[in-house]
Amino acid sequence: MSTEPAFSGGQLLSHAVGFVRELRSEGMVVTPGQTTLFAQALAEVSIFDPQIFYHTARSTLVTRHEDYPKFEGAFWKFWQKLGLERFPGELLQPTPLPPHKEQKPRPGEVGREGKKSSQGQGPPLRVVDRALTYSEQEVLRQKRFDQMSEAELEAARRLLSGFEWRISERPTRRLRPAPAGSYLDLRRSFRQALRHQGEFLRLERRKRKTKPRPLVLIADVSGSMERYSRMLLHFLHAFALAQTRHGVRTVEAFVFGTRLTRITRSLKKRSVDAALAEVGRTVKDWSGGTRIGSSLHQFNRIWAKRVLGQGAVVLLISDGWDQGEPELLAFEMERLQKSCHRLIWLNPLLGTPGYQPLTRGLQAALPFTDDFLPVHNLASLEGLAKALESLSLRPATRRSGMAG
Repeated sequence: MSTEPAFSGGQLLSHAVGFVRELRSEGMVVTPGQTTLFAQALAEVSIFDPQIFYHTARSTLVTRHEDYPKFEGAFWKFWQKLGLERFPGELLQPTPLPPHKEQKPRPGEVGREGKKSSQGQGPPLRVVDRALTYSEQEVLRQKRFDQMSEAELEAARRLLSGFEWRISERPTRRLRPAPAGSYLDLRRSFRQALRHQGEFLRLERRKRKTKPRPLVLIADVSGSMERYSRMLLHFLHAFALAQTRHGVRTVEAFVFGTRLTRITRSLKKRSVDAALAEVGRTVKDWSGGTRIGSSLHQFNRIWAKRVLGQGAVVLLISDGWDQGEPELLAFEMERLQKSCHRLIWLNPLLGTPGYQPLTRGLQAALPFTDDFLPVHNLASLEGLAKALESLSLRPATRRSGMAG
């Protein structure tokens, strides 16, 4: 038997790619990353062992439980179509398979007898239900948005639409009955006493009602953010719909390049495609220059008093590449921070290894930013969701003036 690497025959790799096409034709989702992993795994295993080959393909190419029947049918159908007497190992060297030794299932594994090869030769294949060693979702969670293929971006958008977004609540001035409330409810206490001949058997209490905080989203759609803009708009749309499902009506959204544009009405559409199409028609400075300071000046002058009441949280999404004056940006950031409960800057470049916020704009803005967080992949958005849900009821210690 030859000791050459698994791909030396040349045919195995081409047939492996053909097998992936067969799976896709059956309706399975197989990404380019899975195909690459499958090819790399074939170089590390014995392809002359049918059981090992089968499980290598199954563990790298199948990510959903409902795809198992499709995979098994496509697996045998494809290799039978090639007219091979035994198994893909013959694509490298036509030597007979070694005698099969039936393996006992490991503790906790449930086995079932598989199908035989097309010519009825060779031992039966024992298929064992094992935990997958590869997760497409886990790879998508960690992969940067600007490095995703179109298929991966579409899968990421589907995952994003299923996120559970909840924002922390704020105390209101209204009170409600509560067994262990902080305020005495004299009216209800007297009413209860009248039922017991004027005896105060128990003092009723009240506590403050809470409501979700208003949220304001301000996103950069300039040229330097083009690789992230579309995914971030999907994020804005998913977030706005999630808050509507939870009864939160106070979600405002704005985008900016060289000027500010309100897109709140567009994001209220149920269809994300219709919402993004309307945003594209509304925004006139898409993929242009960046003037963060002047855009925030517009927001502070026109919109701040309308949308920043009741302890609002502001999410500012930008990479910080500003063409305006840093003094203006610092002034408007300070105004914005003083007007909201929490000012969070989301920067997609922050997830890049070794990144340092050294631009003039960021140096001017960071002293007035309460939180500086990455927004470059799905995992960072999950972290943002947890941060928004855990915001304190009272304002925490905030940055102001020069950063320490």
